[in-house]
Amino acid sequence: MSDEIIIRHCSPTLAGLKTANLFSCSYTDREELISSVRGLNQRLAPKGIRVIPLRLSAQKVLIYLYRPDKLVNDFAKEDAAELLKKYGYSSYECSRNLARLGRRLRETEEFPHEIGLFLGYPPEDVLGFIENGAEGYKYSGCWKVYGDEKKAKKQFERYKKCTRIYYSQWEKGKSIERLTVAVTA
Repeated sequence: MSDEIIIRHCSPTLAGLKTANLFSCSYTDREELISSVRGLNQRLAPKGIRVIPLRLSAQKVLIYLYRPDKLVNDFAKEDAAELLKKYGYSSYECSRNLARLGRRLRETEEFPHEIGLFLGYPPEDVLGFIENGAEGYKYSGCWKVYGDEKKAKKQFERYKKCTRIYYSQWEKGKSIERLTVAVTA
């Protein structure tokens, strides 16, 4: 897994603007993939980033890159905690929640829509998506917006701008380690 794919898909999380990003990529050798994930964790953990493969198929992997401190804070919000509990998650133990999410991804054909909470999406938008079957939203960007459209549009623009800047800086030779901001939630 290349640094380029991380920059393209995860810049807002690397910059500390977002809790997490999720992306799919191809792989050919399982051991090479695990080694790549391990290497990314060694390089990015000092900045507060973790990387895990959530689901593996024969040739594709679903990668979750996240900031554990931000995830803990997100899960502690009352509306997020209630929604997590409804789907059998704990609001306090991120590692358990990630293990459960991984199981849900492997065990069901339907994508578990509560995953939006793991990506830092507003709980009202995650709940709106679940309750409305992805219909009736106010705006669609990085996610479907059911709540504060103005705030979401502003956030989407920040994410796009961040990705443009990070990709440009990476192309000029700045390493992923130097681009990754050390932040606490």
